Amino acid sequence: MPLKLSFFVKDLPLKHTFTIAHQSRDIQDTLIVKLEDASFYGLGESTTNPFYGMTIDNMTAVLESFRPVVESGEWETPEELWSLGKDHFRKTPFAQCALDMAAWDLFAKQKGQKLYEYLKLDPKDIPLTNFTIGIDSVEKMVAKMKEVDWPIYKIKLGTADDLQIIRELRKHTDSVFRIDANCAWTAEQAIRYSFELKKFGVEFMEQPLAKDDLEGMKKVFVESALPVMADESCIVESDVKKCHGLFHAINVKLVKAGGITPALRMIREAKSLGMKTMVGCMTESSVGITAIAHIAPLLDYVDMDGAMLLSHDPAEGVKISPKEILFPEGNGIGARLK
Repeated sequence: MPLKLSFFVKDLPLKHTFTIAHQSRDIQDTLIVKLEDASFYGLGESTTNPFYGMTIDNMTAVLESFRPVVESGEWETPEELWSLGKDHFRKTPFAQCALDMAAWDLFAKQKGQKLYEYLKLDPKDIPLTNFTIGIDSVEKMVAKMKEVDWPIYKIKLGTADDLQIIRELRKHTDSVFRIDANCAWTAEQAIRYSFELKKFGVEFMEQPLAKDDLEGMKKVFVESALPVMADESCIVESDVKKCHGLFHAINVKLVKAGGITPALRMIREAKSLGMKTMVGCMTESSVGITAIAHIAPLLDYVDMDGAMLLSHDPAEGVKISPKEILFPEGNGIGARLK
């Protein structure tokens, strides 16, 4: 069956400057991939990321060079397409994610099912997403919390005043806190901070140390008062096993892993090792966020607030509130461009 591959570049303006330990941004650019047959189309997405060297140019170039394989139609499932592209996209997993996501959207539509239905998942099992508060002045961080009253906040840290930030934020809300240091601490800091953070209602610490500090993570894993979650230390499938015994949980990012196909395998492997699982976002539009929502019933935690951080979303998809998750009508992933 002949297929057609196309892509669109979109700018995603943020409501507020978004700052983490190693970068700040006001606009996030993103690549939308469209895969269509004679009857249906599927959409996928990957944002760019300078930290990982992923740009619109290198993503579109690698997708263009893979076009003959995609459009040949000589594959039947998204898993088959992913396997065909495994070596081709080895250095550009973000691009493979966008293609894989579009393939899943198209495939489920061809099957006449929503993606979560095809995967035999129940939306009632979706954990509530956290809402992310980027690094800023305490006053602005408090204002962001008041702007979006949410039961769980993920607080970005990695400053000289991290404990003071949490002390001040705690004065303004009873919501659960999760903190993400994005590799900014030493083992000694992480262990010392964990006891204070626990007093302030922090649920877990995400990626406190640099990913190559394995000896430090062994120490933190044993001595921390809080569970620790891998992010930068768990990018691809082979990382899951390496994180066992260093982290209590993993945060899988679809774009870093290369899409839904490897993410599902990573989640299963982590569960088999007794680790908790999370899928996180990279400030995608409603295309990428809706895809995350479809696999979220598998997870213990989820971070799918990306579209909520935008001042303009070029797509429509899942609607998220503290009370419910509303999927768009139609089969597949179901997101669409406005």
